Amino acid sequence: MTRTLFSIIIFLIVIIGIIALQIFMSKKQSKWLGLILPVITVLFSIMVVLGLVSYTTLFTEQSGKTILNAVQIPKVSIFLTALYVFVLYNIPTAILLGIYYACREKIKKNREIEKMNVQDLE
Repeated sequence: MTRTLFSIIIFLIVIIGIIALQIFMSKKQSKWLGLILPVITVLFSIMVVLGLVSYTTLFTEQSGKTILNAVQIPKVSIFLTALYVFVLYNIPTAILLGIYYACREKIKKNREIEKMNVQDLE
């Protein structure tokens, strides 16, 4: 029980840290800095899908030799599974991009207000 609670607390701390890092990087002047974590999660999801597709074949032992036998899985099934995994692994990407666009929208509004204030002073 204590071990599980400790694991949950550590997991929540990591998630909160990632979200805080995304907010921090999204509020920076450079708009590319806030896209680092979403790009990492997209690359990770692509790696997972490529791994899934590459492991649809199985190695079997026959007469002392290792040969490659293709598993008879329909291509539609492989495609739908890969699509499902890709969408599932990109949920964090969507969350991080939402944080990015929310922070950038605030920055954009503040810049417009500053421009209007400068124009009013002139």
